[in-house]
Amino acid sequence: MIHLYHCVSARSFRPLWMLEELRLPYVLHMLPFPPRAHARWFLEENPLGTVPLLVQGKAPHQVRMTESAAICQYLAAAHPDAGLDVRPPDPAFGAYLNWLHLGEATLTFPQTLVLRYGRFEPADRKQPQVVEDYSRWFLARLRAVEAAVARSDYLCAGRFTAADVSVGYALLLAEHLDLEPQFGEATRAYWQRLQQRPGYQRALAAQIEAAEDQDVPTTPAPDTRP
Repeated sequence: MIHLYHCVSARSFRPLWMLEELRLPYVLHMLPFPPRAHARWFLEENPLGTVPLLVQGKAPHQVRMTESAAICQYLAAAHPDAGLDVRPPDPAFGAYLNWLHLGEATLTFPQTLVLRYGRFEPADRKQPQVVEDYSRWFLARLRAVEAAVARSDYLCAGRFTAADVSVGYALLLAEHLDLEPQFGEATRAYWQRLQQRPGYQRALAAQIEAAEDQDVPTTPAPDTRP
């Protein structure tokens, strides 16, 4: 059984979305955001105090992963028949890996600074210039997505893959940051396609249902205020 530790609409939404796309059984453990402050016991499970944490199996062969894009890659590779993975010798293999990790390293990174210095810090520590600069940084790097999805419905291999989940979360986060109106036309259409996927819709519903059942606030992590 797979156990996923998650905060509503945090980076851990990537593996949740993957689990729903793959239709795998899992147990969803909801945490208040940020867990390192509001669920101190979680530090015993993950010393980083961050989500996601995916746990599968038992020692000595237990899988424990904390990087959202890596979890997407792991799940896709472990279930190749679902078609969310790209493998050699497919000529799209390199592009697949690049998009998969670009979603986190290039697109989500600048947004975390926008979040911190625009929302999470107390008023006297907010940094409007940081928010403006890194919003522009994100939107500039989103041009690569715009160019790709202007040519194809999905980022690589001519089909939906885990790379689209990785980049798709960055677009979800951008929507929470009110950056969606500045998407290019092709990116906006791509984001709409992703949101129409049943797996995406099931993941949205699953996190709210689990949060309510576990008495955890349903406020999305990006919308949290100090």
